[in-house]
Formats: sequence, C-alpha cells, structure tokens
Amino acid sequence: MIFNIKKHNNNLYNTLLSLSRNLFFYTKINLKDTFETRVYLMFIHYSIILLIYNQKKIKFNQDNYDDLFYSIENNLRELGFGDVSVNKKMKDLNKVFYDILLKLNTQKKNFKTNKKLILKYFNDFNMQKSENYELFSQYLINFFKYCFELPINSVIEEAINFKN
Repeated sequence: MIFNIKKHNNNLYNTLLSLSRNLFFYTKINLKDTFETRVYLMFIHYSIILLIYNQKKIKFNQDNYDDLFYSIENNLRELGFGDVSVNKKMKDLNKVFYDILLKLNTQKKNFKTNKKLILKYFNDFNMQKSENYELFSQYLINFFKYCFELPINSVIEEAINFKN
C-alpha cells in the first residue's frame, strides 16, 4: 500500500521564525523572549504580508497558512505538549492570529499599528517607556513599506532580508 504524504513547505515559517528572532525585539525594546512572544511576532509579520497581498489584490495561497500552523503544531509537540494540550493551544493561537490580522492596521491607504492591539499581546510595553512601543511601531511600519515594495512573488523569500 502506498501512502500519499503531503509535503509541507516551510519557507513562510522559516522566514517568520527568523524575523521573530531579531535581537532588536529582545535587546532594544526589551520584549521577553518566550514562545508566545515569538509566535505573536510571527503572526504580526504574517499579517503584514497578508495585508500587502490584500492591498495588491492578490490571493494568498491557503497552503502557506496551513503549512505555517502545521509547523507551529509540530513545535508544540516537540516542546512536550500532549494531543489535548496541542489542540487547545492551536485553537487559541488561531483566534489570536485572526485577532491580529483583522485589527493590526488602523488605516486603509497607509499602514499604522493599532496600539491597543499591540498592548494586548505585548504586556511588556505597558510596563516600559512609551518609546519602546514607538520603536516597535516604527519597525512594523518600516517592515510594511519594505515588503510592499518587493515583487509580490518574492515577498516571502525576501522579507527575511529586512533590516530595521
């Protein structure tokens, strides 16, 4: 019997993971380096990419979304979470992703971050100087501008080269 095994593409996941590991987040603006912080950063970067696709009226491939969440699920299992915990965590992360995607940008033509949303997922900004939030917000605006200028078929591959 031959099994049909779906090959997952990790390009998007690897790009987002690399972006979430940027030392800027942990040394310059003092975010806590936790699993949740990295996943939220991945979701924010991914949301920005999806917003760009939407503004350019290009359909984003559903397989990329599926592959991203498949990789996150595998990481949870590698961290030792059991089936029930993984399922619950994935459901929660899916809600977080859609919350970020739908509320991140507050303007139609340009990109401007939703401060209330950022403070919801990054409590560190509530306890720090407001300049750290401003640095973070400016980073996201610059990331949006950088990716928006890229050819649409190379955004995922080239986003990893963004330097703030």
